[in-house]
Formats: sequence, C-alpha cells, structure tokens
Amino acid sequence: MLRGEKVGLRAQSDDDLPVIQRELSNDVEGSSRAEGRAWRPVAVGSKARQAQEDDPKNVQFSVVELEHGSLIGVASVWGIDTHNRSAHLGLGLLPAARGKGYGVDVVGALCRYGFLVRGLQRLQVDTLVDNHAMIRAAERNGFVVEGTLRSAAWVMGTFIDAALLGLLAHEWTPAPRG
Repeated sequence: MLRGEKVGLRAQSDDDLPVIQRELSNDVEGSSRAEGRAWRPVAVGSKARQAQEDDPKNVQFSVVELEHGSLIGVASVWGIDTHNRSAHLGLGLLPAARGKGYGVDVVGALCRYGFLVRGLQRLQVDTLVDNHAMIRAAERNGFVVEGTLRSAAWVMGTFIDAALLGLLAHEWTPAPRG
C-alpha cells in the first residue's frame, strides 16, 4: 500500500466495487464531470469494468483512510505514456469524505507512485475550472496551472472550460515521511 499522512492507496477489492458503484459510478452528473465522457451505466464485475482494470496504461487504486481503514474513494494514474514518461492523475472521493483535506494527501501519494515507483518525468491534472478542490489539491503538491482549455468539456448540456496543471519530477518535493 502507498501511504500518505491520512490516506493509503491500495488495489481495489471486490468488496470495494459495490460502494464505488453506489457512491460514485451511479452519480450521473458527478461521473460526467469526472470522466470526460458521457455517463453510461457499468455493472460491477462487467467486461467493460474489467477492461478498464486490465489496461496497462491505467492504474486504479482504492483510497482508504488510514486511521480506520475505511474506503473513502478511488484514484488513478491514467494515460501512462512510457516513451515520454508522462501520465495524468485523477481521483474521486465519496461524498462523506469530501472537504476533509484527503484530496491533497491523495494527490501526494499519486505523485509518489508516478515519480518514485514508475519513474515518470511529468504528471498532469486535467480538471474543470470550477473543480476548486482538485485545483487546490494539485497546487498544494506543486502543480502549476499551465493553461485553460476553453469550452473543452461537454457536461450535462453545457460546455465548461478545463484547467491543465502540470508537475515535473525535478519540481516535486515529497512530503516528509513519518
């Protein structure tokens, strides 16, 4: 398990999937905003979900709160480009876990995975400009806003601007390990 201060990133278990499905995947608007594509229902254990999990360019984690070990969300390093040594980061916290500072810790743990475990050179966050929590979590880990993609995302009937943030390996300062 990759550990931050408050969270751990571990493999997704079969027991996690119903919670993820109920709390995140069945949220049509939230999924549409997070996934960058139109929402579609995907059943737990379906071939579509298995294909996502088996894609070597995407690594998915369950996020657990370390004090009690409870599942609080999902995180991923996706679009891994081994030639250019770059990837994107993403996360989704269960509604009950939002606003508690976990996002900063999750992004830090994903950076640790990307830079130290995978040896990547660049990590990138693509998010909607109104996703202030994700932008703040990325910036607190050293990411810088590199630009705005105007009307880049179609979400539930309207176009929304997207923010692009990046962090290079030599710019990253890992959080002190306790």
